[in-house]
Parts: sequence; structure tokens; C-alpha cells
Amino acid sequence: MIPSPTKPPAAGVIADTGVLALDQGADEAALIGDEAKDANVADAVVVAAVRAGETERFEELVRRHSPRLFAVVRKYARREDEVADLVQDVFLKAYRRLNLWRGEAPFGHWLMRMAVNTCYDYLRAERRHPVELLSQISEDEQAWLDRHAAAPETTSPDADGARTLVQKILSQLSPASRLVIQLLEIEERSLKEISAMTGWSVVLVKVRAFRARAEMRKLVQRIDVRKYL
Repeated sequence: MIPSPTKPPAAGVIADTGVLALDQGADEAALIGDEAKDANVADAVVVAAVRAGETERFEELVRRHSPRLFAVVRKYARREDEVADLVQDVFLKAYRRLNLWRGEAPFGHWLMRMAVNTCYDYLRAERRHPVELLSQISEDEQAWLDRHAAAPETTSPDADGARTLVQKILSQLSPASRLVIQLLEIEERSLKEISAMTGWSVVLVKVRAFRARAEMRKLVQRIDVRKYL
């Protein structure tokens, strides 16, 4: 018999279900924590082996961390050949500086900080090259702007036009501004996390975030908003 939808379940059933959900959540969190610890231990073992002369084992670190490294670098470089070169550069730096890792933070965190700083250097180098003009709005971007002006609540920030427009604006920012906007606004990292990843003080992160937002506002104002509003 199908129970009546108007009849509430017994309090004991609710309590048991809640406890079960909490237990499952705790088990999943513990499992993730155990996996992270296991990965950290595995990294430490490999690093010790490489330092002891088993240099071929560095390939294990490359295989383990490549997916995340590629994901990070793709946020700053467009072409896949540039992405691959930057990832290789990060691993080369890590190999050469392996003796500098003291194990106070997970190896993966140390590697990601190196990746962020490598991308920052890349952005500074790219800044010397001609950049795409913000006035050159594509059809997709123009269509998204038109839809957003007509009905903002119906336009998705994940639409192709919105994503490419954001990337175009980001590409025009100064290297420090682009980095802090990417980490703070897009990835929603805390000031403390950004400080740890970049080596900047928390105060400097705040200052650069303020400047970056002002820089973005100026860039957006360069779009002929009268055409869309």
C-alpha cells in the first residue's frame, strides 16, 4: 500500500534518516581526508626517492599532478601549445627546486603556488605583445549583450558570448589585476589563500583587488554601452 502523502513520517524515521545522512557525510569527508593524506604521503615518498638519486621517479609526480596543473594554466593561456610549455616549465622548476620543498605544506600546494607564479610571469611577458581590442565585439558577444540589456534575468553568465567577453576583458587587464580577479572573483578564493599562492601579503592582495576592480570598470566603460542599454 502506498502511504498517504498527507501523513507525516514518524519522528523516529526522520531522526534515523538525519543521523544516517550525517554519518554518510562524515564518512565521505573522512574518506576524502584520508585520500588527501595518502596522496601527500605518496608525494613525500617519491620526493625523497628522487632526492636520493632515483630521478626517474619524478615521472610519478608528473602523472599525478598534470591534470590539475593543466586546468590551472588554461585559465591564463589560450593556445594549447602555450599551456603545454607552461606546464613543462612548472615541472622543470619543481624538479630543479625539489630540495626547497620542506614538507610543511602538501607537495601539491607547493606545486600550485609555483604554477600561479609561472602564469603571472607569462602574463607579464604577454603584456608586451599587442592585445585584442575590446572594441572588437564578436557576434556571439554582441548577441549576449543585447539579450542581457533586454532581460538580464534570462541571460546566463555561462553562455558562450558571456564567457568570451569576460576572457576578452581579462586579457586587457594588467598581469597583477588579471591574476587577482581570476583567483578572487572567478575562483572565489579567500584573501589568505591568494596570499599563500602568490607570496603577496594579505594587505597587498586587498590593494591589488581594489585596483583590479577599478581597472575592469574602466575597460567595461569602453564598450559602447549606449548601443545596448
